[in-house]
Amino acid sequence: MAKVPTRQLGKTGPQVSAIGCGAIVFSAGSRTTEVEEKRFKLYDRAIELGYTFFDSNDVYGDSEDSLGTYFEKYLHQREKVSKIILTENPDHSDAKLSNLQVFLGIKFALVMSPELKTYTVRGDAQYVHEACEKSLKRLGLSSVDLYYAHCIDKTVPIEETVGAMKELINAGKVKYLGLSNCSSDTLRRAHVVHPIGCVEIEYSPFSLNIECSVATF
Repeated sequence: MAKVPTRQLGKTGPQVSAIGCGAIVFSAGSRTTEVEEKRFKLYDRAIELGYTFFDSNDVYGDSEDSLGTYFEKYLHQREKVSKIILTENPDHSDAKLSNLQVFLGIKFALVMSPELKTYTVRGDAQYVHEACEKSLKRLGLSSVDLYYAHCIDKTVPIEETVGAMKELINAGKVKYLGLSNCSSDTLRRAHVVHPIGCVEIEYSPFSLNIECSVATF
């Protein structure tokens, strides 16, 4: 079986699978929410194949609750992944290998309406902290590997948003920061506050904004 390629997160981060496991397809992105045990089998299979970068969001239905239950019930999966990669990647140092486990990234910033038809974007410092606390509670974890803004709140300076995210790192609740759907100018300003290890940009035949000299994000 071919190994899933890995990439380094930022300049100093761990190696993560180049293709991740997006939890949205198991909840908000599906026509119906998958039965819990069926989802657990899909998580197991993703890890077995080497797709160890898990991505979720606080608006992906019950995604965070599901992952929290999964990791509580199958905590050994993190150790299992580490051992697999120790065997399959002998060229990496032990320090890097110890970081190669299920790498969990979660997003915030979208606030859905009660009927789940519209949303607003929030990136103010208070909301950043509140959203993180709620996500950690749903996940049953004290910290996550990657925390990134799903959208940029244009009513709040990016420096405030990333400043609050940096405070989460200082508090030991987050290890790395990321941004989604941001312009290059926003990214540069954010990076001044704290290094950004991950940028998520939609790119497909139906979304070509990234090719424009002036992004419309």
